Amino acid sequence: MSIVDVPEASSVCKGPWLLTQGERHGSRTRARGTGPAAAVLFDRDGTLVEDLPYNGDPDRVRLMPSARAAIDAVRARGIPVGVVTNQSGIARGLLSPGAVEAVRRRVEELLGPFDVWAVCPHGPDDGCGCRKPAPGLVHAACAALDVDPRATLVLGDIGADIDAAEAAGATGVLVPTPVTRPEETAAVEHTAPDLLTAVRALLGGPEDSGGGP
Repeated sequence: MSIVDVPEASSVCKGPWLLTQGERHGSRTRARGTGPAAAVLFDRDGTLVEDLPYNGDPDRVRLMPSARAAIDAVRARGIPVGVVTNQSGIARGLLSPGAVEAVRRRVEELLGPFDVWAVCPHGPDDGCGCRKPAPGLVHAACAALDVDPRATLVLGDIGADIDAAEAAGATGVLVPTPVTRPEETAAVEHTAPDLLTAVRALLGGPEDSGGGP
């Protein structure tokens, strides 16, 4: 995993921390083709792993139901996978960059390597363009993968994830949890009860469970 750009946590003029596997996957030509998606991006907390506020302890990382199966299903189609995550605990002084990195490594131990991580280290009042619901994380991840956001899927558990996807031109799918507000669920076009159902419905193929989210 190579660090492409790691701004200071206090910086608001730079974008997110961007980490990639050191090679690009996909292309904008592919994004305009007939495939179901150019890339699939996942929120981290509450989507891939249980949402423990400001968690910097890798031993506390627990996968969400069907997360591994969903990631495997995307990879089986040859589609790049990435993570787009707000980590304001860094700006708030509650998390160190090293703790965020330790959790990232634990997530990859459980789910395998992701093609890109886009991490916003800023706080809600910092005025950055990357903190969801702003589109910066999605744009940065798509740029690193060299794919068109319009052919990219974004899965998350709260309205900010979907708002970021839509602001970037991507398709957002809400996978609600007990912390998802009812008004967020009512406001979005696509929902699914779990990650695997979402992936199967969106990507289709022989494992399609039928119907869209």
